[in-house]
Amino acid sequence: MGPIRIIRNEDIEKVLMGVPKGHKHLRVCMKLKNNSAIIFQEATIANILRAYVTIKTHPRIKAQELKMHVLGGTSQKQGYALHQLLEISRSQEEIEEELREFLEEST
Repeated sequence: MGPIRIIRNEDIEKVLMGVPKGHKHLRVCMKLKNNSAIIFQEATIANILRAYVTIKTHPRIKAQELKMHVLGGTSQKQGYALHQLLEISRSQEEIEEELREFLEEST
């Protein structure tokens, strides 16, 4: 794995969100103060948002891990991305510990 970077609010110059002309799906562009930019596709934002809402609103779920799955055959809904970040079954304690390790590596 490469270097770990924490992006804080103060690192962001601006965020653009919308459906670009000639496209069908939402994009989120985060322009950082160091002149780099990160562009997220709609499916990525939707998957992260789903996990975020679950963690913030569920009385017992405090952590989740999303892992890339390639949908095939009848499991792919029309209009949805072939590649999806889906929840995996893993203990919340393990996920929280891995997050802690990433944070320690970033300092």
